[in-house]
Amino acid sequence: MKRMNTAMGALLAGAMMLGALAAPTATLAADKAKMVIQVSESDPATWNLALNNAKNIQKDVGRDNVDLEIVAYGPGINMLKAESEVANRVNEAIDSGVQVMACENTMRNQKLDKEDMNAKVTYVSSGVVEIMRRQQQGYTYLRP
Repeated sequence: MKRMNTAMGALLAGAMMLGALAAPTATLAADKAKMVIQVSESDPATWNLALNNAKNIQKDVGRDNVDLEIVAYGPGINMLKAESEVANRVNEAIDSGVQVMACENTMRNQKLDKEDMNAKVTYVSSGVVEIMRRQQQGYTYLRP
């Protein structure tokens, strides 16, 4: 009988261990949310929507609980120029922790230099590749 109780105890412990491995852990639930936002239009309304989305995400999940990137390429790069209509809003987003990135391929094609751009933006060699890589890393994709 003692041997049977020991065997049953071992089976029960093994089943509990397997259940614990299969269940989501608190660490996974506490991982930061990650989102990459694509802006490939020169329209200020589209940019304002993207910036509003980023601000609302930070507000709803907590600024420290989310990694946000806005990646601009193609015509969208125009709103990252130093004198764009949304320059102040872009600066506010960057100051709040949103990474705003300009595509260097697009800049080359449009003959833009970093001196033409908002001083606070960062750069990626290819906007499309940046978005692809971020999706491979588990970032949620949004295109407003």
